[in-house]
Amino acid sequence: MIHVFKTSVKNKAQIKKLKAVLDSDFQDIKWNFDLEDCDKILRIESKKNICKKVVNLLRSYHFDCIELE
Repeated sequence: MIHVFKTSVKNKAQIKKLKAVLDSDFQDIKWNFDLEDCDKILRIESKKNICKKVVNLLRSYHFDCIELE
């Protein structure tokens, strides 16, 4: 399943900061950011529903993160 989130991540340096955490906390997912989109989209492909964990993780790093439907 694919999860899509609106975030406040603005640049590649911030993505680099999150990369290690996303990769270590969620080992069996594929993820990417689309900084060109006005909503700074984070897309995650996962077999599990990890939405709450992702939102809480990004918020703990002071980023806004809302799941889009």
